[in-house]
Amino acid sequence: MNVTEAVTTRRSIRNYLDKPVDLETLTRVMDTARWAASGCNYQPWEASILTGQPLKDLQAKIIADGPQAAEYDWAAPGTEDTYKERLNRVSAGMFGAMGIARDDGAGRMAAMMRNATSFDAPAVMFVYFPRLMKEPQWSDVGMWLQTVALLLREEGLDSCWQEYMALYANTIREFLGLDHERYMFFCGMAIGYRDPDAPLNNFERERVPLDEHVKFIGFE
Repeated sequence: MNVTEAVTTRRSIRNYLDKPVDLETLTRVMDTARWAASGCNYQPWEASILTGQPLKDLQAKIIADGPQAAEYDWAAPGTEDTYKERLNRVSAGMFGAMGIARDDGAGRMAAMMRNATSFDAPAVMFVYFPRLMKEPQWSDVGMWLQTVALLLREEGLDSCWQEYMALYANTIREFLGLDHERYMFFCGMAIGYRDPDAPLNNFERERVPLDEHVKFIGFE
């Protein structure tokens, strides 16, 4: 698989096959991802990858404890119509694929709560970093996460970023033995093999046309 194929076939997967992820494969992916770019070579990212009983134990605690106040706001762009519309379109595709009507509040909530168990993915990466890291380093963590996602595709694996997991930051830090004062919990990342027949993994996605994002200036 070349880079273009990895980029264009990567998508947020929310239905996984009941198939374990091999430690050797994950180690290879994470070892290669160390070469992701970071400003000043800070390499701010840290993570724990769980599977099996430890993952089940953490997920049971997440469900028991319930959500907490998130330490950062990922929804702010939705206050502007342009970005709200992009969210609405992908939400319509996602809930439509599950057959959940717009006015089915209970069904939508149940679907969202699947985030708590990372859509039953066989492995989940929990990502965090020292609080002294500021906006540029958050960007670096994003570049590292993208690198991980593309390397997973090269291995035939899939993933789903979960900023939603920030609602359980205290529970996750406690379970992983992280100092609450030192570490910002950032996100989860579900990892596994996609169910190719699941409608939720196949609904049509949209991307904004290139000319709405990028200007080319000074070219002949």
